[in-house]
Amino acid sequence: MPQFIFAYHGGKTPESAEEGAAVMEAWKSWMGSMGTALVVPGNPVGLSKTVSTAGIADDGGANPLSGYAVVEATDQATACDMAKGCPMVVSGHGSVEVAELVSM
Repeated sequence: MPQFIFAYHGGKTPESAEEGAAVMEAWKSWMGSMGTALVVPGNPVGLSKTVSTAGIADDGGANPLSGYAVVEATDQATACDMAKGCPMVVSGHGSVEVAELVSM
């Protein structure tokens, strides 16, 4: 079955311990809802750097990566439907880029 990477962009730092717990529960619930389709749960990532011929930029670019996961789905449309439930998408604080992993 095809695999797709979910590249998370955006997000919001919780302002309290209670908000943090609620956010974590939302992520656990969403990831749990995907069952065995969630192949690699992934992780959040730290501030990225962008490497190009112009040098190294410290800010991660216009829309820096904030995390990732890998899922299995029959096609990209199905993977996109799965991504719609991401807590960052639901809250309006971020987005999920969905790309098929291509075997070489």
